[in-house]
Amino acid sequence: MAAFARWITESVQEILQISGLTLEMFLVLCTTFLLVYVIFKRPRNLPPYPAGRVPVLGHLLALGRAPHLKLAAWRQQYGDVFTVRMGMEDVVVLNGYTAVKDALVDRSELFASRPPNCLFDAVTGSGKDIASVPWGTAIRQRRKFTTTALKTLGVKVGSGGIGEKIREEASYLRNRVAEYEGQPFDVAYDLNVAVANVICSMVIGKRYDYTDETFRALSEAVVTVAVKLAAGQIISFFPWLRFVPGVNRARVELLEQNSKLQNVLQEELTRHHERLDRENPRDFLDFGLLELEKQEKVEGLTENIVLHMAQNLFLAGTETASNTLRWSLLYMVLHPNVQKKVQEELDAVVGESLPTLSHRAQLPYVNACLLEVMRIRPLLPVALPHATTQDVKVRDYDIPKGTQVLVNLYSIHKDPAYWPDPDRFDPERFLDAERNVINKPESFLPFSAGRRVCPGEQLAGMELFLFFSTLLQSFTLSTPEGAPPPNTDGVFGLTLTSPPFKICAIPR
Repeated sequence: MAAFARWITESVQEILQISGLTLEMFLVLCTTFLLVYVIFKRPRNLPPYPAGRVPVLGHLLALGRAPHLKLAAWRQQYGDVFTVRMGMEDVVVLNGYTAVKDALVDRSELFASRPPNCLFDAVTGSGKDIASVPWGTAIRQRRKFTTTALKTLGVKVGSGGIGEKIREEASYLRNRVAEYEGQPFDVAYDLNVAVANVICSMVIGKRYDYTDETFRALSEAVVTVAVKLAAGQIISFFPWLRFVPGVNRARVELLEQNSKLQNVLQEELTRHHERLDRENPRDFLDFGLLELEKQEKVEGLTENIVLHMAQNLFLAGTETASNTLRWSLLYMVLHPNVQKKVQEELDAVVGESLPTLSHRAQLPYVNACLLEVMRIRPLLPVALPHATTQDVKVRDYDIPKGTQVLVNLYSIHKDPAYWPDPDRFDPERFLDAERNVINKPESFLPFSAGRRVCPGEQLAGMELFLFFSTLLQSFTLSTPEGAPPPNTDGVFGLTLTSPPFKICAIPR
């Protein structure tokens, strides 16, 4: 320590001799530099800070384990727009429908970028995917290519769509649930497999059996990646922590699980190379390989980018839909009167056959239930971080270009100004006086909005409807005898995950 102090002293003396400065002048310059840095580092007209900010960590401790709830609480005191300090970074938070609509819808391109994030970059290959790429030509081309490919593969309204594959998978799921013979079971894994199989059929052109061990490991890896991305977020604000043993455990586990998914996709890419039918592409990897050869729609496309785009579809398309389905079954168990109304509507419209997408428009109460589930437990409590593409004014505040912006979607769906008694589960909110579904009410943005709206919204809607309606048509769901009601608080992560719970599925 003494040697270090002596080295510092000698270094300062050497600097003074070389520059011709006195010690006093040197100290004044250092102080001036620090003051200028502090003054200009934080713009003077950012939105206000909530209380609870501490040195170095900022508001990280105050946010706790349920940041969406803390942000919503701060909204009551500081308004729809405020600034939280995440480590050494200022992050602007938007709450409520008015502020979010102004940013994501009315001025979408100004908030369409993504901030750097070392955890996401580790998973997505530093901008080789769709979700984390900063705004520009690359993301516009990749999103358009992905949307076009999904539509060609059947994610569209009308005949010839993927509805039949989802319906087939719903039948497999029904048969799987029937094997439990009314005994208590945790439905989480089976729902994950069912949803993941839909993604598999679109991305790599095949499905797996529910008991396949390789697929079990793959589906668990997808869920773990989503969980660890949230658990390790402190590393995003202090990237050097990724080198600290113990502290970096979430990141290590994240990369281990992510490599499992990437290895499977890489093996499938190799197989697709060998059997590519250029006249009849069968899945997303085929479309990606064809674009690699043509280089017509996506500039600079590489095989690695195709792999990461496919990985995005797995990660975004599995955990969100399967988690929403878990919540839907949980709320049916908690509200048997609602469950009975759902089943009565299904019996009247569908009868004994399996539901199809053609029944969707005739089942307003079923649709209203799913919309209410997505409202009361949003797919993403806080949207993936946005970043401003240029200096922008929000209300009376100045937000510099490149500022990270968090959108509290939870606050939108729990706003009593739009949703009276917002903690009450009530599908009737989504039915008008004529009992028609209100599909797009104000203050309802479960898939976010604007330039970064989830490209899989239509697919998710198909899956939720067919899986939910098939299970409710086939079984009456209840909690095991003597078991307490399932907890509805949720576990904060990239999604608001339902806690583990068991149900009994009695054949109807």
